[in-house]
Amino acid sequence: MNKLSPSQRLSALREEISGRGLDGFVVPHSDAHQNEFLPPNAERLAWLTGFKGSAGTAVVLADRAAIFVDGRYTLQVRDQVDGDLYEFHHLVEAPVTDWLGDALSSGQRLGIDPWLHTEVGVQRLRRSLDAVGAELVFVEANPVDAVWDDQPPPPSAPAIPHDERFAGRGSADKRTSLGAALTQEGLDAAVLTQPDSIAWLLNVRGGDVDHTPLVLSFAILDADGSVDWFVAPEKRSDGLAAYLGDGVEMHDPEAFAGALDKLKDRRVLAAPDSAAAWIFERLERAGAVVLRGSDPVTLSKAIKNETELAGTRAAHLRDGAALSRFLHWLSETGPSGDVDELSAAAKLAAFREPVEYFRDLSFDTISGAGPNGAIVHYRVTAETNRALAPGELYLVDSGAQYLDGTTDVTRTVAVGTPSDEMRDRFTRVLKGHIAIATARFPAGTSGAQLDSLARQALWQVGLDFDHGTGHGVGSYLGVHEGPQRITKTGSSIPLQPGMIVSNEPGYYKEGAFGIRIENLLAVTPPDEISGGERAMLGFETLTLAPIDRRLIVTELLTADERAWMDAYHARVATEIGPLLDGDALAWLAGVTAPLESN
Repeated sequence: MNKLSPSQRLSALREEISGRGLDGFVVPHSDAHQNEFLPPNAERLAWLTGFKGSAGTAVVLADRAAIFVDGRYTLQVRDQVDGDLYEFHHLVEAPVTDWLGDALSSGQRLGIDPWLHTEVGVQRLRRSLDAVGAELVFVEANPVDAVWDDQPPPPSAPAIPHDERFAGRGSADKRTSLGAALTQEGLDAAVLTQPDSIAWLLNVRGGDVDHTPLVLSFAILDADGSVDWFVAPEKRSDGLAAYLGDGVEMHDPEAFAGALDKLKDRRVLAAPDSAAAWIFERLERAGAVVLRGSDPVTLSKAIKNETELAGTRAAHLRDGAALSRFLHWLSETGPSGDVDELSAAAKLAAFREPVEYFRDLSFDTISGAGPNGAIVHYRVTAETNRALAPGELYLVDSGAQYLDGTTDVTRTVAVGTPSDEMRDRFTRVLKGHIAIATARFPAGTSGAQLDSLARQALWQVGLDFDHGTGHGVGSYLGVHEGPQRITKTGSSIPLQPGMIVSNEPGYYKEGAFGIRIENLLAVTPPDEISGGERAMLGFETLTLAPIDRRLIVTELLTADERAWMDAYHARVATEIGPLLDGDALAWLAGVTAPLESN
């Protein structure tokens, strides 16, 4: 079959849906593990619509189709998706469920793939359809797969042991501890569906997803600490079974359904916000006693041990030196007009690749010049590639996967002389960044309670940014990791010592420029404050790289903010300086000098 146009793909899907007796179908950006970043064979939303963002959903009906994205992608979706084929909607402000309530009528049948939706998501859809008398139908085979003419095969990268000198704890210790926790809760087993949880628990890493070392698989953790791991035979590297030991038994993925059936009458934990709805249906049909709760691995994984924290500090030091070499190169070549977004991203990757323990980038570098920087999760292509031009801003959001840690850092750089507006907005973003970095807070505080600190300086002049302030980060795992976040809503999980979270306020002027300043932070243990009555947690800044002083309006900073900025730059000079030499070292000394009134 010849490659289909977006219009032909939509028509083919509609024909397939109709042939199955359905009036519509939901196409989420998702896979069977509810991953944010997907293997190529699961990129159904991108194939159908052309949208390449990491969050979104399309709904296809016989006479209407719509695509829903969050605030990060409102500009990108209009560039990538044909507005004559799809309506555009904001995923939060105009949810899929509201649209379906208006678009469907009594007796109509809406299909979904139960592997691609969580139980929580299914419940929301079902409530919306029940209100209008429509029916939600689980399909056995995804209709998109039936019309995807050149769908790639499933990934088959090998599972590789992750050395305990990087992990800090052996798998047997982790499994025993979590099994005991299940026993304490009166549970017999837990179904694990998130590949990062399985990777952390078994101390393995893989290559099934670009830039994230995951092994796509499922597992059942027993209360005795043993694990049944359902992983494709081609992913089992030599010596893997011996490495895992007697407490882990590997099975083919096809055996997963039968293993769920064997949990009859057992008390089984599954996570309704991350496990596929198909799993709950199978467990209940088998007669298991299903307890709904959080993935039991998630919190333990998020709280880094001392080995993981030491590793991420070391990784950030090496990564900061690579980024500083890039920023030095950019300062010399950027204003020439000979650098574009693609060549800049490639140069940054070239600086990182020789670094010790480097394995991959942690995501596709966001390399945005001028107006492209205003697209929050912009991904440069040959068609959108833009030269860096004097008088504009360049935003580069990047990171790397090292065996001892995962990095994620954003810097906004002036190319030539910035405007007064650019400098004002940058300084307000910086004030928010400093407010988070210096926050002190009692145990039990969630990221949602801190989020407004990052926005105050912008709010004061009627500005804001339409994304969260911070996300969790793994240890040689996902660059986006839960359960901790710093965001306006939906984050009630308390921040705990050892968690890693990003600090990335921003500002975006459509068609003009984008600004974001991002460092990673580690939550520090409770500490007494002189004269205080309660011990307070705080943050340790992990990321080390200069922040563009040319964009700072010093008069807008308080004395404490100036002191933080100077102290941070002094630390960058002290710790990164020994890793540089020659012109790069001299450049670093200049860009990390104390602020002056300007």
